[in-house]
Amino acid sequence: MSKGINTQAVLAMRGAGYYSERTAGARHVINDAGTMVIEALAQTPQTPRLRIADYGAADGGTSREMWDMVIGHHRANGDNRQIEMLYTDLASNDFSTLFRMMQGMQGDPGHAYQSRYENVFVHGCGTGFHRQLMADASLNLGFSATAMHYVSVKPMEIPTHLHAACADPESRAAYAQQAAQDWEHILLARAAELIVGGRFICLNFGIDEQGRYLGNTGGQHMFDHFHKYWLGLFEDGSITADEYKRASFAQYYRTMDEFCAPFNDPDSAVRKAGLKLKSCHSKLTKCPYEAAFLAAGGVGGTMSNIDYANSLIPTMRSWSETVFRTALEGRDEDDINQIVNRFYDAYRDDVAANPSGHAMDYVHIILDIEKTA
Repeated sequence: MSKGINTQAVLAMRGAGYYSERTAGARHVINDAGTMVIEALAQTPQTPRLRIADYGAADGGTSREMWDMVIGHHRANGDNRQIEMLYTDLASNDFSTLFRMMQGMQGDPGHAYQSRYENVFVHGCGTGFHRQLMADASLNLGFSATAMHYVSVKPMEIPTHLHAACADPESRAAYAQQAAQDWEHILLARAAELIVGGRFICLNFGIDEQGRYLGNTGGQHMFDHFHKYWLGLFEDGSITADEYKRASFAQYYRTMDEFCAPFNDPDSAVRKAGLKLKSCHSKLTKCPYEAAFLAAGGVGGTMSNIDYANSLIPTMRSWSETVFRTALEGRDEDDINQIVNRFYDAYRDDVAANPSGHAMDYVHIILDIEKTA
């Protein structure tokens, strides 16, 4: 087995606002968590100022409406404390778009809270969340949505698929071990950053009690389709065997038991660091693109099959494209673009030909964690 394939320098959501503009499902999940965040902040100690961190925030667009609501709630209730917002992601992230969004220079200015409220300070941190990112005991509330399923390194390339959820037993075990180590590192880093009484709210992709996960909720299987089209490019000679193998996603979908394991062991480093799991539950969010298609009458309705496919594929592309582009590194940029476009066009044409079951439903495991000592 490889010692690990570090992907931290190349992983990123597609930039220039593409990710948040085409990821309505993630935004809906985050907006639904707004009340949970407000309640958690209300239960934290009254410090002179608030420091909040949004881990793995990409361009910030999917969570901006929620933070606007949270900050607006505080101001409407007479809480005029200074608020420091720290957005974190990898160095490859598009932070320039993030800063423009918060200042109302891009996207809907109605949610540009940095320009709407006084004493709100926005910062960016270009370091991955697997390590400590701020000073000890300086954070009131940490938040992360749809991010911490990424492992810090790929323990190996998956030989016969491209995602650990569908991998052979040896590959899945390797990713499970890496994910367990990463989860402990993530939690210990948050334990160091949080004040006593601080909270960490995590909405993470995972596998629910029924075995469902993103793209596998009873219809067509999204990752099997990704693999089919990528394998097809290898079989027709468009990509090499090495390029085919390098397209393993640096992801692992933990089960609820795997998320809860560090909290259930009284001797774990996480428990000894003072973290307590207040609640954990799963949530399925239906694909908004399929919902719009069905609301228009489905097949034969007012939205054509191709229009539905053209709405669905970009949301998949917004977070997955970097995997395939990275696998093709070393090629001419025009060649990479042509291959990647063919890959997604094949998926689009499949959806247009047979729209049934292609929804990208979201499955999240939602954890509320407290720093108790």
